[in-house]
Amino acid sequence: MSGPGEATGRPGRKLLGLLLLHSTITQVVTFVLRPTSAYRALELDVPAAWLGVLTASFAVVPLVLAVPSGQATDRFGERRVMLVGAVLMAASGAVFWTERGGAAGLVLGSVVLGTGHLLSVVGQQAAVANTAGPGRFDTAFGYYTFAASLGQAAGPALITLLGGDGALPDTTPIFATATVLGVVLLVCTAFLRMPARARPGGDAASGGMGTLLRLPGLVRALLISCVVLSAVDITLVYLPALGADRGLAAGVVGLLLTLRAVASMTSRFFLGRLVQWVGRRRLMIVSVALSAVSMAVVAVPLPPVAVAVVVVLLGLGLGVGQPLTMSWLAEVAPPGLRGRAMSLRLTGNRLGQVLIPSAVGLVAAGVGAAGVLAATAAALAVVGVAARRLAVDGGTTT
Repeated sequence: MSGPGEATGRPGRKLLGLLLLHSTITQVVTFVLRPTSAYRALELDVPAAWLGVLTASFAVVPLVLAVPSGQATDRFGERRVMLVGAVLMAASGAVFWTERGGAAGLVLGSVVLGTGHLLSVVGQQAAVANTAGPGRFDTAFGYYTFAASLGQAAGPALITLLGGDGALPDTTPIFATATVLGVVLLVCTAFLRMPARARPGGDAASGGMGTLLRLPGLVRALLISCVVLSAVDITLVYLPALGADRGLAAGVVGLLLTLRAVASMTSRFFLGRLVQWVGRRRLMIVSVALSAVSMAVVAVPLPPVAVAVVVVLLGLGLGVGQPLTMSWLAEVAPPGLRGRAMSLRLTGNRLGQVLIPSAVGLVAAGVGAAGVLAATAAALAVVGVAARRLAVDGGTTT
């Protein structure tokens, strides 16, 4: 994606830079507003049931709108969808900032944030897929997911910087800053100039989502994507629980989570080169297998230094699944249907994030955090077998 420019059919460095900046800011705003809204709820003494509603409200509406947002992206273009998403992201910060409506106002802000995040992400992924060009998908999506991970790491750090030293941060300046960042996101979107893109023709134009659902290997790719993403979510919850069970200090657990995140960012940054060296299918299989083995080993009692090494390996494996499934979808989907393809992946991911942790928790009930991690390792092993039958090496990948 760093080719000579739009005259050659590829985006220039300016477009690539804007897309990566857009991704980073989107995740910063999201990872600032979601935890800060929970802090505001605690300030308001919101009942525990409302905290659950607040958490779910971010995902429920986007789950319903995911596929329609992909259709809108293919029909109206990535930039228009991203503009609407940026407006909603800024508006969500303003809703939180006004401090009106109590718990209901927080839920409203969360719904607006979730919808804006969805539209921004679907537009970004379709833009990367439609502008990367054949043979560049792995590198492009590796950089894209690296930028997203950077934003997810920076968001909580911003809360620490602006919130003060109290047990509950001062939420007002945090919400104000997030609103300003939402406006910056809107300005960034306004400067995007997408090159002309292909429209679906023939069967693709008439078939739409049906054309995608008939793609060989689609279900396997979606399954791999949602299980890997759910495994990341499970580590965020159950690594701290495992640390508490084994008497590890909170600082040590925080360091483990940071190591996992940095390792995932590293594998994403070098994704194009890794695919070039070992091939897309082999890398998919190895990464999922590495994740499964590492997750299982983490569940075993080990010295902290050994746990840190295993967590780094876990992060390297988990970082690969998402961008590789994106690049696979970008390659096999018709050019005019890539927005729908990415929205279908997001729908599967959201369902997986709801169902898989619940199922793993039920299976591992009574055996603690180690049992949950072991059950997650088993789920990763299952999708590793599915990855063996996924045709992911079609075309040149760099």
